[in-house]
Amino acid sequence: MKKSFLRRILLVGLGLTVFSQSCTDLEEELYSDITADNFFKNEEEFIAALGQAYSAFGGLGNHFNLWSINEISSDEIAISQKGGDWYDGGVLIQLHEHNFPANNGLFNSAWGMIYGGINTTNRLIYSFEQLGTPQADAFIAELRAVRALWYYWGMDAFGNIPLVTDFTDTEPPTNAPRQEVYNFIESELDAVIGLLPTEKTAATYGRMTKWAALAIKTKMYLNAEVYTGTAQWAKAADAAEQIINSGLYSLEPVYSDNFAISNQNSGENIYVYPYDKVFAGGFNWVMMTLHLASQTTFSLTQQPWNGYQTVEEFYNSYIDPVKNPGPQGDVWAGLALEPSTGTQDDRLSNFLVGPQFNPDGTRTQDPGVDAADPDGPDLTFTPALNELFPNGWRQGGARIGKYEIERGGTNNMSNDFVIFRLGDIILSLAEAKFRMGNTGEALVLVNQIRERAGVDPFTTLTSDMLFEERGREMYVEMTRRQDQIRFGKWHDAWWAKAADPADTHEIIFPIPQQQIDSNDKLVQNPGYN
Repeated sequence: MKKSFLRRILLVGLGLTVFSQSCTDLEEELYSDITADNFFKNEEEFIAALGQAYSAFGGLGNHFNLWSINEISSDEIAISQKGGDWYDGGVLIQLHEHNFPANNGLFNSAWGMIYGGINTTNRLIYSFEQLGTPQADAFIAELRAVRALWYYWGMDAFGNIPLVTDFTDTEPPTNAPRQEVYNFIESELDAVIGLLPTEKTAATYGRMTKWAALAIKTKMYLNAEVYTGTAQWAKAADAAEQIINSGLYSLEPVYSDNFAISNQNSGENIYVYPYDKVFAGGFNWVMMTLHLASQTTFSLTQQPWNGYQTVEEFYNSYIDPVKNPGPQGDVWAGLALEPSTGTQDDRLSNFLVGPQFNPDGTRTQDPGVDAADPDGPDLTFTPALNELFPNGWRQGGARIGKYEIERGGTNNMSNDFVIFRLGDIILSLAEAKFRMGNTGEALVLVNQIRERAGVDPFTTLTSDMLFEERGREMYVEMTRRQDQIRFGKWHDAWWAKAADPADTHEIIFPIPQQQIDSNDKLVQNPGYN
């Protein structure tokens, strides 16, 4: 299914300019001679041009981007400094410790990714508008929904961001208040959602459909109180129920199948970016999380970088989710049982833990093992992390195993990157119901997720239980930071991070200093210098 779509969207550059990675560099050449007579004569040419808007999502699977700032700043992920490795000027440590200087290059990289996507959609919308054909109008609606997703992510991360919609306006933009950006996203989705495809077919795979747009609305309304000060639980529930009631999506019986190498046939995934190691590379998690010696374990063509690790307390939330006392068993080997039920959570597939073995059955060796590491040179991923810096254990931390790792694979993975899926929508509906006081319906929905995970159902439901269940289900799907903020957990202490000061400015990141330096109309977010 996805290969033919990839080949179509990668036929780019048909007389259109390449996109810029900065919202302040708006002076691009305008191709006013594009007309229905000399271009866009068939659907293939439309799809090829449209592919440029979608290719911008390819940055999600890389290091140093929007996904990175959300995950490293949460209680899910840490990247410890391992001697001379992964210090990177301290920017990763800053993120984990909630020290957010505006000159941290990760923020500028994420900003560039967001506005690169926005600029591309603005340019394509402008080009299609010059055609004035019904076929072009359909693609403009799709592009407006794509642009709304970029603005949703930008508003969530940076709050008060510029609203740039006119490709011909080259004046440096100023910030718009978060409420104004929220209103724009809502109005854009309302305007186009009835024009978007409703079918789930090979032709719509990896593209913006009505259901993907409703997923954006679900997530935005779920966080509306954070964004605007006014809760919108009923709107969140309505958008989620429309997706569920469409009957097009169903929970995969096996959780991990949503993230398999060939996950294009998942019945659960609503919106994905279709990576492919040949046609659309850039999904680098195999490099970002695995140990250098894992190259031998998985017969990889390149050596991994030994970076991203799971925070131990988060890993342990799968072991004892109802907080009952009692032994947790052989935690490091990923064999621990819930003390209350004696069952293992199938979502432990999210992690790579325990002794590592070569294809011939011998133990993988770490010749540079830390002298203090109790596991010695035998490569063993243990959930324990000894310190964030300067000498974090090279073998410490459960590694990201959520997306199936290909044996004999390259630095590029072929798994499709999941942006929205039904599991999240069900839990979002459960939360909306819970917040509106309908705990019974919320409990039924949460237990659908727990049943699929192979663990016993809850008999009661509290806010903390809902928060923790979202964590177990949605690990590294770029939702944890949102959840922590919405549930009032963002300012808590966790491993190697002290509790935040009394002010709350860290719920949005600073406007990158590089952007302010190049555009004096931008104003820094409150609380940042």
